[in-house]
Amino acid sequence: MPNGRGDGGALSPADTRTPPPPTPDPARPSEPSRPRAGGNRLEVLRDRLIASRLTPNQISMAGFTLNVIAALLVWQHEFFIGGVVFIVGSICDTLDGGYSRMSGKGTPFGAFLDSTLDRIVEGIVLTAVATTFTERGDELAVAAVVVAVMSSLVVSYTRARAEALGVECKVGIADRLVRVVILSAGLVFAALGALEPAVYVLAALSTITVVQRILHVKGQLTQAPL
Repeated sequence: MPNGRGDGGALSPADTRTPPPPTPDPARPSEPSRPRAGGNRLEVLRDRLIASRLTPNQISMAGFTLNVIAALLVWQHEFFIGGVVFIVGSICDTLDGGYSRMSGKGTPFGAFLDSTLDRIVEGIVLTAVATTFTERGDELAVAAVVVAVMSSLVVSYTRARAEALGVECKVGIADRLVRVVILSAGLVFAALGALEPAVYVLAALSTITVVQRILHVKGQLTQAPL
């Protein structure tokens, strides 16, 4: 009876062939890959937020309210708590734009309201800071706050005016996020004497940013046409 071997007990070519892969059963679908638990939870939370009645304008108003409370706390010399509330309010100001794009609930008026409230918030909190310096008789620090407020407003105006002229203008070392970080650090660490230096840094960097944006727009508008 043949045993499938040739002379000398060696394997025949038929024995060395690689077996064919198993044929998939069409009646049994393959199992889909399981999504990561963390990512799935985030997607569920996102879907619930989108399906809810929460609107970007409500987030903007929540951030505005928190920042007004922060200004009142700073006015009462509660710098650390005021700084924490200011950070939370600023996070709300950051989230409303992203939520607007993600949910599709954004409106032109919502974008206008968000931008307007951001400018008001900066002025209110810095005014509260200036009040504390006034009580100390620190005129130089008060002047620095005035410069910081004016420069912050002009930083935002230069971008809006440039975009109206068709020029993108996001350049500069002190955009809103940087200014929020500087002011937050000054408030949270005010007990260590960080508030006054933070105001000086804020005034200087905001002024530099204004100059950077002016030069950027000038360069873009004076370029030779192609």
